[in-house]
Amino acid sequence: MKKSVFYEIKGEKIERKNPSCPRCGSGVFLANHKDRYSCGRCGYTLFKQAEKKK
Repeated sequence: MKKSVFYEIKGEKIERKNPSCPRCGSGVFLANHKDRYSCGRCGYTLFKQAEKKK
């Protein structure tokens, strides 16, 4: 996968699109799934908050 997919340029700053893994460090991104973020290296999972429907 291209590294440019994980970053976004805003003005003169470069920002990450996905969060990084708190266990592995800032160099490892969490994969973006429909209902969660997960680390492919250590297995850490961060669930997304469910949106409230009216």
